[in-house]
Amino acid sequence: MRRYRGFFVPGLYEGIAANRDEAVERFYQGLVGFTRRVMRAAKIDVTVIGAENIPAHGGALLAGNHTGYADFILLGTGPFLHGERLVRFMAKASVFDVPVLGRLLKVMKHVPVDRARGGDSIAPAVQMLKDGNLVGIFPEATISRSFELAHFKTGAARIAHQAGVPLIPCVIWGSQRIWTKDLPKHLTNVPVIVRYGEPVALTGDADADTAELKRQMQLLLDASRAQYAEFFHDGAGEPWMPVALGGTAPTVEEADKIYARERAAREAQKKHRKR
Repeated sequence: MRRYRGFFVPGLYEGIAANRDEAVERFYQGLVGFTRRVMRAAKIDVTVIGAENIPAHGGALLAGNHTGYADFILLGTGPFLHGERLVRFMAKASVFDVPVLGRLLKVMKHVPVDRARGGDSIAPAVQMLKDGNLVGIFPEATISRSFELAHFKTGAARIAHQAGVPLIPCVIWGSQRIWTKDLPKHLTNVPVIVRYGEPVALTGDADADTAELKRQMQLLLDASRAQYAEFFHDGAGEPWMPVALGGTAPTVEEADKIYARERAAREAQKKHRKR
């Protein structure tokens, strides 16, 4: 591994010229630069593998696992290295109505998703991809407390197929040690591995394509975990490591029950507010 633009990359990796259209977005690029400086000062050492799988131009959907609140930042490291590209993340439409925050999200061209529209909710993401942008999505739709790959929704496969763009799997490992649900924050001195795979071959069968996406992401996750254990920390006995690998995180079943209780509580609050 060697350092390249503040990150660790494989020795044979070669960067490419900046994407001219995206490099001129001053606000978003400035925010990326600021975040890089903060991460460096905090000694959040990020190893990026497979950035060459991200296209230099044109649309692509990046599908990542979700274990911590820093995943939005970390998923964008590969695109930054490979042409200074920017990722437009999908977010709940209601967030765009929040003063100041909504305005910032619009400036950065993030993608509003209105789940009440059903199948039509993916239309903005499809259009953003057809316009030549990178779009980021987390198929699990929520942070996985088990730190295993949780249930995947089919949106990623449907969006990529409908837009006619590559679906690129991404796995982040170590983010849960920085900041995640139910665990203390550790905002300094944490290594992270971000790994991108080759595009998933899409058939148009959303269920089958989603299963293949998850299979490929599991392979990437296994590789990153093995590398992490060898060079950084094996996670034995740690709450940020899955039970199956010697950690003390909730099992997938336990995590599902926690999520179900949270969802029920949210629904109860909504009904109470409507009274």
